[in-house]
Amino acid sequence: MIRAFRANARDHRASVLVSALSSAFGVALLACTNVLGAYIEASPMGEHGSARFALGLVAGIFFVIAVFVGAIVTTNTFATVIAGRTRTIALMRLLGSSAKAQRRSVAGEGLAVGVVGALIGGVIAVVLALVAVRAFIWWGVLPDTLYPVITPALIAPPVVVVLTTWAASWIGSRRVLTVAPVEALGAAQERPVAAVRSTGRIVAAGLLILPGAALLGFGLALGLGLFARSADSTLVEFGRYGVLIAMLGGLLSFTGVIVAAPLFLPAVLRGVGLLFGAGAAGRLAAANAVRNPERSSRTAIGLVIGVTLITMFVVATQTWLTLIRSAAAKDPELYQGAESVLTVVMLVFSGLVGFSAVIAAVGVVNSLSLSVLQRRRELGLLRALGLSAAQVRRMILAESAQLTVAAVFSGLVLGTLYGWIGAQTLLGQLPGGGLVPPAIPWLFIGLIVVAAAVLAVGASVAPTRRATRVAPVEALAVE
Repeated sequence: MIRAFRANARDHRASVLVSALSSAFGVALLACTNVLGAYIEASPMGEHGSARFALGLVAGIFFVIAVFVGAIVTTNTFATVIAGRTRTIALMRLLGSSAKAQRRSVAGEGLAVGVVGALIGGVIAVVLALVAVRAFIWWGVLPDTLYPVITPALIAPPVVVVLTTWAASWIGSRRVLTVAPVEALGAAQERPVAAVRSTGRIVAAGLLILPGAALLGFGLALGLGLFARSADSTLVEFGRYGVLIAMLGGLLSFTGVIVAAPLFLPAVLRGVGLLFGAGAAGRLAAANAVRNPERSSRTAIGLVIGVTLITMFVVATQTWLTLIRSAAAKDPELYQGAESVLTVVMLVFSGLVGFSAVIAAVGVVNSLSLSVLQRRRELGLLRALGLSAAQVRRMILAESAQLTVAAVFSGLVLGTLYGWIGAQTLLGQLPGGGLVPPAIPWLFIGLIVVAAAVLAVGASVAPTRRATRVAPVEALAVE
């Protein structure tokens, strides 16, 4: 395991970073929850148990989201790495190694990645949490008292990250089982379209999306108190847990979207690509999305995750604030001191959600970089057929642009839906609350779009330059 990890350490830099960020997020989240819990208990809102309960739910949801995002990014990273190692794996098969042995080796690398990343991230998070608490006290944001920053529960996030990283590497390495020894004679390549658009994928996506959507609807109904007058006392009792049911539905449905991505994203990317003109670079960029559906969807889904995550948070936060302010206007005494507490909570969680955004961003950059570098032979063939280095760079830029448009649109729609449902299920039953429309901060949404475009385009510049600097004859050579 350690030997394989050291031999392929360069491939796993991004995965180690993702594991470290996920672990740091979980540790920091638990530490901040302890601090905010103590702060709320000392405030006027501490008399209402719902505030502490809501805080615990939000913290748990954020941690699950971080682990989920980290697992998806790690799975995509390992799948991309395996696509580039196809010829090496096939050569090992040709020399007598079994597919299961090769997959165990890759999973061992995943375990090592998880252990290294989780330890680094956990230690850094503990130090930063201690420093942040003292800084908030010094700035006057928090009152000067003793806060329970470090507790035994902080061990849980690194352990969870190690296990999920290991599992994600195992899932991401499933491509190993389909590599035939004869592929050692050719170059590394993605699976054909027919193998990607299989009946099994369609069924799996449906089994995730349909129950997920049903749970989202049921959780929303519970959160809004639609069963409050029901004769079934069980439904009334579970009303406050509607957000957990909705979260499970969100995870299931979004996982289904990820599974189904190779079925619909390439067509969306191609349609967007056709808008960039009829030149050779634009036509090739549009055709590549359909020719390699697994590669294009794997690259795009990282950006979809990032945009969905950030949009979900800002919409949920704005809707949450709208709900509480509306309720406070109807009953000011009940919500006395709510604004100051909300300010602190939003400040802390705004920083914490940045961890998940960075995790998704790392996945986008890594997937784009690996994808371009692994296409050296393809780019060399285009150069040999007459395309100039500038035209190849324009093709990659067009691919990045179409990826950005398709992913941002998908992420905005999904993020707005999930964020609104999350806010409603969490606080829909507050006294004076109720059903409100999604509160969309358009300035924030504009910044998300710009940031996604800069990230996607910027991430492809450096690897494209490296790939196009290689002479066409050298790029075409089978390594």
